[in-house]
Amino acid sequence: MILGQISYLDCLIFLLFLAPQLLLNVNFFELIFCVLKAVPFLIFQLPYQLCNERYFTRKPERAPFVQQASLFQDLVIRIVRYAFAFIPAKIGRVFFSRGVALPFLRFRLLRHGYLHSPLTWREVSLKTPYKTRSVGLWVTVNEGQRPDLVVYYCHGGGFSMGSSYFYLEFLLAWIAILREAGYRNPAIFALEYTLVPDEKYPTQLEQTIAGYDHVCHIIKDPSRICLAGDSAGATLQLSLLLHFSKSSFPGKRRPGFATLISPWPTLVSPKNRNTPSDYLNADSLHLYGRQYAGTSRNLKEPLVSPGMCKDREWWARAAPSEGFCFMYGSEEVFAPDVRDLIALLRRSGCAVRVREEPGQVHAWPVVSLFLADTQAERTKGLRDLTKMISQVIDPSVLEIDGA
Repeated sequence: MILGQISYLDCLIFLLFLAPQLLLNVNFFELIFCVLKAVPFLIFQLPYQLCNERYFTRKPERAPFVQQASLFQDLVIRIVRYAFAFIPAKIGRVFFSRGVALPFLRFRLLRHGYLHSPLTWREVSLKTPYKTRSVGLWVTVNEGQRPDLVVYYCHGGGFSMGSSYFYLEFLLAWIAILREAGYRNPAIFALEYTLVPDEKYPTQLEQTIAGYDHVCHIIKDPSRICLAGDSAGATLQLSLLLHFSKSSFPGKRRPGFATLISPWPTLVSPKNRNTPSDYLNADSLHLYGRQYAGTSRNLKEPLVSPGMCKDREWWARAAPSEGFCFMYGSEEVFAPDVRDLIALLRRSGCAVRVREEPGQVHAWPVVSLFLADTQAERTKGLRDLTKMISQVIDPSVLEIDGA
């Protein structure tokens, strides 16, 4: 099930769902201050910058993303860039919350002729020995059969924003493309980890471990598991791998593959610098990274900030049995650190597949699904990810039996 491009009507409906949630979840005066602060940007700065770069600047001198973006894509990315830099995370998290994302998805389904989703999703409470409650979304084709592949997904959002419900349309589209690739009953488990500052490390890592244990219990064979995630979620997956490699039986828990979209290797890094194309803001990222780590000492800990691990043997033990796939944009803030991590993994003997998309921004496969013009452009990232998964986890191998 792959829905069409986000339209201006969709944007209006999203705002209608967003408004009451902001009033319910954000201090009224803080909200008013944030809105008033944004008015000059929306009325003056945004139109001027947009028109100046798109219509009065020679194409070779425009930002790489702007050179290839439509007007709608350019407009949305500029607004998101402002929001990431200037809107507090406690307000920003409402944009991605279940109360906004789920009714918006239902509207999108209805607009495309679906009264109900053709795929099943449900919330799962995880059994965990840790102090915090863990939940996740289980998305599948047939609940009555054991899946032949499970993608274990951790969402992004700088540890401070985001939810699996915001990513649900992306995950539903991925299920559809996995089925086209030959998987008969693919499933995705998307973790709902606790955001900062409500909790900090090690809570999110403990929840990620609990989620992996849940997936292993369902599919039985870890080699049929593909770890996945974007941004902070991809960082949690890297931390999970480093954690398991130090256990007494790492091989028995090793997943088959890992597909990481725009991971955040080093939480606070001098290489994390703003670019003219990307919507991320390095200062905001470093703030969120410090909140997640909790202490300056933790920022140097590989299980917190995986890019700090320079031990090749540790990475060799941590790698999934079929290696890694990295997918990121050439213009994103994290690109230099991602390149460094890829080089280190290759020196460690790990199998690494790479897709660096020219001119693209952070988490471009997710962004493209919502903003790109054509169906081919919208699903390009997901189809590339699926192709790489199917090359290492054969869709035709596992016989499906009852769950």
